[in-house]
Amino acid sequence: MLRASVAAESAGIPSATLVCESFMTLAKAASQGLGYPNIAVAPVRGHPGLQSKEELQRNVRELTLDGVLDALFKMPAAKTLGGEPGPRDVICSGSFEEVNDYFLQHEYSDGLPVVPPTVEKVEAFLKHTDRGPDEVLGVLLPDNRAATVWSVAVNGVMAGCRPEYMPVLVAAVEAMADHAYGVEHSGNTPGGETLMVLNGPVIKALGFNYTQGVMRDGFQANTTVGRFWRLYLRNVAGFLPHKNDKATFGNTWRVVVAENEEVAAKIGWPSHCTEFGFRPGANVVSVARYTGGNHISSVSGATPEELLPYIADAVLRQYSWQIMFTVGQGYDTVRPLLLLSPIIAETIAAGGWSKQRFKEELFKAARMTAFEFERILRDWTQKPTWNLKEEHEAGRIPAVFHESDDPQRLVPLVWRPEDFHVVVTGDLGRNSIYVFAHNGVLGFPVGKEIRFPESAGGANE
Repeated sequence: MLRASVAAESAGIPSATLVCESFMTLAKAASQGLGYPNIAVAPVRGHPGLQSKEELQRNVRELTLDGVLDALFKMPAAKTLGGEPGPRDVICSGSFEEVNDYFLQHEYSDGLPVVPPTVEKVEAFLKHTDRGPDEVLGVLLPDNRAATVWSVAVNGVMAGCRPEYMPVLVAAVEAMADHAYGVEHSGNTPGGETLMVLNGPVIKALGFNYTQGVMRDGFQANTTVGRFWRLYLRNVAGFLPHKNDKATFGNTWRVVVAENEEVAAKIGWPSHCTEFGFRPGANVVSVARYTGGNHISSVSGATPEELLPYIADAVLRQYSWQIMFTVGQGYDTVRPLLLLSPIIAETIAAGGWSKQRFKEELFKAARMTAFEFERILRDWTQKPTWNLKEEHEAGRIPAVFHESDDPQRLVPLVWRPEDFHVVVTGDLGRNSIYVFAHNGVLGFPVGKEIRFPESAGGANE
């Protein structure tokens, strides 16, 4: 709401944004990033959703009303934006320990030791891209800071990346800056975390793990590139815990997941990058934000028909409030992600199912009753949009959500089979899957091509 308030103030219209007391530090940090450090807000005591009508009325009279009146009728005290160092300024010097202490104290670190980003180390990264160091890849909220190639290199050094990872890091930041992804939602209440998926020859060229333990720390490429994402969110976008990052609990998927393209090609399934319109074999990094996930072991069966009930049940169990991104807050923006171990994908393909056929069967199987779907939207998420019949008759959702008036009819999680994203990866000998619940429009999937410098020759092929 602060962005709406800033728009009003910019037009010369006084505004008052209501902010819960526990979000005051967030409001202060966000207003700084929006360029209005002195914007007035009205405090709201406690959490409105947990107060009786009488308590809420009393708190509004005693606290919030005065804040609204002050915001509308009193000129706020003048404040200026704090300056920050230039991109090539040396902000500290000293031993490894002294640099790390400084970075911790100034919130540049994620709590783990960082590699001090000396000018020499940063310049070594820049040799692995044709992009100019001052080129702006986008402007990132909430701090409205330019994402430059130079800052990508700086944070890549800090994360422990190798210089040759630079093209991957640049593509990742381009994805972060894409409006469809919505970086501004990175610190929201559900604490959804971004998972990066990698495709193309770059996987082998740079040594990314794509088999056993694919989501486990311990492989430099997967681990450090994943760490880079979180550092860049902190140091450039401006997401800091207890300030702009207000995740209730938070999640952590720091490790890049690389697809096993050998297995995918062997069974005739297109790689994940094709979900974003890229050709099979392209070097692509894709990102999306997920609110949770679950590993399903021992998915047993000799045919796709026998495997499907396990998989559909696992997908369905991950979803509750997130269906508001199917109907309501973010129409048609749920994109569940499934990681299939190679043996599972091979068994499905051996039964004659293409990747598209698998998605079509999953679309028909992963369903809940219309009664439950509406109940979750109406009662659990307290959304005004919940009646599937009304939404269909208004032309806002497909007919599949209202094929009859029977409350026990089954309705899907997504609008179409293609909305399921499927990646083949993990242990070659384990019959397991991993299901991620997607955060919808608050982290919509985006893919970007990884471009190597011309001097790299075949690396772009």
